[in-house]
Amino acid sequence: MPWWGVVSSVLAPVFLIGGWTVAAALQPVPFDSVTRSISALASQGMPFRWLITSALLGVGACHAVTGLALRPTGEAGRIMLIFGGLSGMLIAAFPQHVHSGSPVHEIFSVTGVVLMMLWPVAGMRADPGAPAALRPQAAWAYGLLTLGLLLWFTTQLFGGDVLGLSERAITADQSLWPLVVVLSILIAQRRPVAVTQQTAALRSR
Repeated sequence: MPWWGVVSSVLAPVFLIGGWTVAAALQPVPFDSVTRSISALASQGMPFRWLITSALLGVGACHAVTGLALRPTGEAGRIMLIFGGLSGMLIAAFPQHVHSGSPVHEIFSVTGVVLMMLWPVAGMRADPGAPAALRPQAAWAYGLLTLGLLLWFTTQLFGGDVLGLSERAITADQSLWPLVVVLSILIAQRRPVAVTQQTAALRSR
């Protein structure tokens, strides 16, 4: 696991959660993050929209870089994570309009959330030595959790009063899972070293 992939996996949730928190706090008129979406912060005409736009671009770039680094993951999963990151960057590049949505923004939003939900299942490994987060049980558990959050978010799109909360829940979930996978790989890589050291210590006695 290259070091730059570890760094990108750590930075993605930092950019996302830090970006929406700071952008909302800087608004001259109080911004209700429970009811209003992240995209509203980046919509045309909003103060400090550059901040959340930069954060979303950073998150997408980090996911793409992490996908390049995740060599222990199945190839299909890596590709989906990379394109999920690119979709996130395009979401930021095509913001919502002031008083309406943007078809391009919505297309990339749907594409991104689906790719980010499915990549762990596409990249899972069934071999006994696979890192814990890449095993089928973990991949499917994450997929089902994310599907549940996606259904919750979908219901909030039709006049729900916690739209912002549901959107933040699913985006945080999808941003944190690559980090969980990376940490799982690092732990699995250290395990053979620890076993070798223990064996050497026993033989030296």
